Parts: sequence; structure tokens; C-alpha cells
Amino acid sequence: MGVIIWLASELMFFAALFGAYFSLRETTTAAAVAAGTTPMWEWGSNHLLNDWFGISFPWFATINTTILLLSSVTCQLGVHAAERGQVGRSGSLARIGGWGLREWYTLTFVMGAVFIGGQAFEYATLVSEGFTLSVNAYTSAFFLATGFHGLHVIGGLVAFLLMLGRTYLSRRFTHEQAVHAIVTSYYWHFVDAIWVVLFGVLYLLR
Repeated sequence: MGVIIWLASELMFFAALFGAYFSLRETTTAAAVAAGTTPMWEWGSNHLLNDWFGISFPWFATINTTILLLSSVTCQLGVHAAERGQVGRSGSLARIGGWGLREWYTLTFVMGAVFIGGQAFEYATLVSEGFTLSVNAYTSAFFLATGFHGLHVIGGLVAFLLMLGRTYLSRRFTHEQAVHAIVTSYYWHFVDAIWVVLFGVLYLLR
């Protein structure tokens, strides 16, 4: 229950970020239209597009988002394993159907780390194009929102490591460990859901 209340407070934090984003967008766009210039939001969102297959679309971010969403699936499969008391795999590693909590959570951790690596790569690409934090209100809002989300993802990765470490240190898998695994999944699903909204607002909304 404590984690759910905490996640509710985190939701309000991100709601404030979204409110600031849309307020800045509305005021600066109106000013740009009045001055007959290109709105910074149009300029900024164009930097997030990739020209792949002859189509301008945020392809890289879409792939990165898909990886993060799939990590929610693997996380939930780990929860199912925890609920039936299976901490480790039964059989070889190649037999995915026999995976336990450790295998599913390790895969989730790897996918989350890949997402963070992808976000760091995108940051480096944007900075090389002159898209930096201090350029204008759009770049500030972009880096603030995605940066805070990235910190939350890193926090989730730490939580997975602590969860996995606990299973190795304990002699047997207990009910408390299963609850720990389930609570960790709550946080991870929350982080993924927030990114879906961020992706839609920052990358798809023109």
C-alpha cells in the first residue's frame, strides 16, 4: 500500500511536468504565430524524426519504446513465476517455458538497460545537432521530462538488482520475497506507462 501511495505522488509529479510542457507550448506558439516565425515546438520536434525507408518518423525512439514495453511483459512473467514459488529455472536456459523469477527479471533488467543506453545515444545525437538543454523552452522541457523519466528507469534497474540479490542471499524463496517481486513490478509498470504518455506527447504529437 505504501508503494501505491508513493506511485500516486510520482504521478502528480509527472502531471506537473506535463502541465508545464503544454503551458509553455501554448504561450510560445501563440507568440511565434503573432511574430510570423516558426514555433520552437515545430523546430524541436523535427529533430526527433529519423528519415528511414524514405519516411520521416521517430523510428529510433519507437524501437526503444517497444523494448521498454516488452520489458513489462517479461516483468509480469517473472511475477507469475514468483506467485507459483518458482525462483529459478527448471531445465536448461534454452527452455524458456521453464524460466523462473530470476531469469525473467534478469531479462527485464537487460531490456531496461538497453532502453537507457538508447536514450543516452539519442541525447548524444541531439546534442551534436545543437539540440541542448539551454537552447530554448522546448529543449529544456524535453530534457527535463525525459531525464527525470530516465532517472526513474535507473531506479527500477537498481530495484531489480536488489530483488535478484535477495533471492541469491536467502536459502529459500519466501512469501516476503514474492511480495517484494510483485511490488517491484508495480513500479516498473508505472515507469513504462509514464513513458507511453511521454512518447505520445513528445514524439508523436505535432
